[in-house]
Amino acid sequence: MQLKQSIIIALALSVLSLTAWEVFWRAQGVYPTLDDNEALWAVQRQRVEKATDKDIVLMGSSRVLFDMQLDQWQEQSGIRPIQLASVGSTPLPIFHDVVNNTNFNGTIVVGVTPGLFFSTTSPDAQPWQWPQSKVDYYKKRTYAQIANHFLSLPLQKNLAFISEDQGVDGVKLKELLGKINVGDRVVDPMPPFHEFGEIQEDRNLKMKQITVTDTAYANSIIKVWQFFMKGAASGPPPDKESTMTFFLDDLKIFEARGGHVILVRCPSSGSLRVGENMGVPRAGFWDDLVKQSHLKAYHFEDYDQLKDLKCPEESHLSAEDAQYFTTEIVKIMKADGALSHLKTN
Repeated sequence: MQLKQSIIIALALSVLSLTAWEVFWRAQGVYPTLDDNEALWAVQRQRVEKATDKDIVLMGSSRVLFDMQLDQWQEQSGIRPIQLASVGSTPLPIFHDVVNNTNFNGTIVVGVTPGLFFSTTSPDAQPWQWPQSKVDYYKKRTYAQIANHFLSLPLQKNLAFISEDQGVDGVKLKELLGKINVGDRVVDPMPPFHEFGEIQEDRNLKMKQITVTDTAYANSIIKVWQFFMKGAASGPPPDKESTMTFFLDDLKIFEARGGHVILVRCPSSGSLRVGENMGVPRAGFWDDLVKQSHLKAYHFEDYDQLKDLKCPEESHLSAEDAQYFTTEIVKIMKADGALSHLKTN
């Protein structure tokens, strides 16, 4: 009897504690969000195994996640793409995986963020490690990991205190402990980084509205991009030769089995665009990639309806502008015959 009472008391205290913790964070404005982790990505990667020649797969860095809206793609083309883009990453490892480890022969839309696409082929470099870790997880995941992911989704969707936000916005225990200044702990030199996107289960992602309405919030993110640009300027130059060769070799394999690839350069603006023009100028990188690949390619600056789009934090479009950009870019592709091999409406 005493043991039973102890268990009941322990359970009651646990429920009360968790409830209080949840109420506290809700009062701070935190709300439930999904974690864009390897498990979420792997679910979409699994879909490629059964995708047909009429399907579309999106790849690239975070601009493809923010700027390519799945609802608008589906409205304009009749097809809902599979979203495999990865933040802060070159698309080359994921493109290589799909080309060499699947029979997919549909359409792959590759977003080209020049500083990342042409950055490296070194497996030890962060822009390569991040997407490769997703590929490796997909190949090695166990049934227990798959089950754990699907069981976690209801919790992620309903509990704010397990929010996926990281860094300055993180409320998980690991993130909270990392914010405590203890002794001579080395301080991260990177400026505080706010999470500014919200992802759905099929990895459709939209910019948080606060990034659009709060200039200080947006400026804090711009400072992070400036920090990265300074690091890139003092680091090794873009490895154009190896990245171009790597991509073109895989492209030949994919096209040989009937696949189609489309290149897209999503918008950037402000000081970030100035930095891109200096470090990875269009003529030497994007234009040369288009020339050597002989692919259908769409650069936002080439279209009157797209060239003046402004990114709130200089690198990604707001949710509203992303919907507009997706609608217009798909219309442009259709008019250009880039999607003529698909069943479009």
